[in-house]
Amino acid sequence: MHKLTRATTLALNGLGRCFVAKQRVSAIKLPSRGLVCAEHGDDSSQNEVYDIIISGGGMVGSAMACSLGMDPNLEGKKILLLEAGNKKVMDKVPDTYSTRVSSISPGSATLLSGVGVWEHITKMRCKPYKRMQVWDACSDVLITFDKENLQDEMAYIVENDIVVAALTKQLDSLSDNVQVKYRSKVVKYAWPKPHLAADSIPWVKVTLASGESVETKLLIGADGSNSMVRRELGIPTVKWDYDQSAVVAVLHLSEPTENNVAWQRFLPSGPIAMLPLSDTESSLVWSTSHRLAEELLEMDEESFVDAINSAFWSNENQSELIETAGSLFRSALSAIMPSAGSPRQLPPSVAGIGPKSRVMFPLGIGHASEYIRHRVALIGDAAHRVHPLAGQGVNLGFGDVACLTHLLSQAAFDGKDLGAIQHLLEYETERQRHNLPMMAAIDLMKRLYSTNAAPVVLLRTFGLQATNMVPALKEQIVAFASK
Repeated sequence: MHKLTRATTLALNGLGRCFVAKQRVSAIKLPSRGLVCAEHGDDSSQNEVYDIIISGGGMVGSAMACSLGMDPNLEGKKILLLEAGNKKVMDKVPDTYSTRVSSISPGSATLLSGVGVWEHITKMRCKPYKRMQVWDACSDVLITFDKENLQDEMAYIVENDIVVAALTKQLDSLSDNVQVKYRSKVVKYAWPKPHLAADSIPWVKVTLASGESVETKLLIGADGSNSMVRRELGIPTVKWDYDQSAVVAVLHLSEPTENNVAWQRFLPSGPIAMLPLSDTESSLVWSTSHRLAEELLEMDEESFVDAINSAFWSNENQSELIETAGSLFRSALSAIMPSAGSPRQLPPSVAGIGPKSRVMFPLGIGHASEYIRHRVALIGDAAHRVHPLAGQGVNLGFGDVACLTHLLSQAAFDGKDLGAIQHLLEYETERQRHNLPMMAAIDLMKRLYSTNAAPVVLLRTFGLQATNMVPALKEQIVAFASK
């Protein structure tokens, strides 16, 4: 737990600096935000200057480009999106599902609708779910999250490729406002000083592998968890590995079902989740030890399917003591709140997997102590990386997009410099207020369920039962995760 404390402390130190800077921004020199060497005697007058350059064209970076390109207050601004990979074009939906999927929250769906791609995404392939059931393999105690009367969707499972393809198509229609350079790998950044010297460059200079150089009044780093922008700026990052890997696969269910529930079970080795893709298929995300993950990849299909079904159904980790204590506590709660709680549903069984769909990747957490520097802002995984157990990774990134777009739109409306530190500090403060509690909660949950020690199991059994019996508390949790 010392790592969690250290992470929160460092990040909150950065947050505290935001408040101080915001109070004194007219007088402060902001040295900590701009101590980066500037180039001297360059030929910047020959480089094309953009108002905003976004480095990284994944889901979050492309959404940022669309969001800025469609904002009426930013009309006429020169915006450039740099993507190192090829253009993602999808003329038709593939016959098979991809293993790379995301759980899109209602808040993120609102953002994607605002940039004109959500309807296109839902027409291509998108599976909503209305309930999420989470339970503990060591006690079988469960908690169910859903919207009132199951009228609204909790979230949507969408393949990442479909989101990127829809955003790419929308960017084609925004070519008058947003220029996109594909296969454009950045090899060097040069940073301006916050207070111009006679021989320093005024903007951020970006040099591409092709030899081309461009400049920008504001650089937005959306280049992932190994962000070159963050690294070159020297922004401190608190991060550690979880000694876990996630195994993902496309699952074929034993029989067709409405399949509108997301299932997650916490095993001592890590959580296993089954997310709906269609009436007959689901997506697997199984977080476990590196050793077991490698074994799962090497299994034949029948053994792998048996391992999945066992992980969801087996009672081998439960003890009679925990079951008795949990039953007594549940009875006491039912006497106090007889109408509370929610019915148990059973997950569907798995019959097979998609061809060549098993993949594994390492898990970890990371948080940049600063989201901004002079004329630079970080969004998405460049600023924060979380465990997939809560499905919040891309949603935190889309939240960054919505917040930064709003503040840049207001700055443009007021005639302010888009790269000025004032509104960038507002962005950092607002997003850290949201992201840090979410990241801390996810990390704590991961650690709390990574043991089968009886006292801890008993503690989380009582906590999970109590939470499940209080609808107002569950609604608050759902509302916070849906933003």
